[in-house]
Amino acid sequence: MKTSSRQQHTIAAGYLTSAKHRQIEERAAMVAQYIVENNATVRQAAKQFGISKSTVHKDITDRLLPVNPVLAEQTRQVLNQNKSERHIRGGMATKKMYDSKRKRRTD
Repeated sequence: MKTSSRQQHTIAAGYLTSAKHRQIEERAAMVAQYIVENNATVRQAAKQFGISKSTVHKDITDRLLPVNPVLAEQTRQVLNQNKSERHIRGGMATKKMYDSKRKRRTD
């Protein structure tokens, strides 16, 4: 089947086909499920799925809500908890860095 130049322009302009749209929604649900099951951070989920942190964030905040509101709320709770604890994780990472530097100097 031959596509018209208008159809090609529409596809090239970034409009998603329904199959691609479903694929993105499924990915959003899979990412959210991973975050909830593993109490994962956005960075951990991005690394696990090979996508950017921005994509994970957009999947969770925008794309998931219309598809699965319950899962979206569960994921939001995990991310809010992670956000409230991030200063602690940062402090522990800094402590670990200085401890390893101190250990190298004494060896």
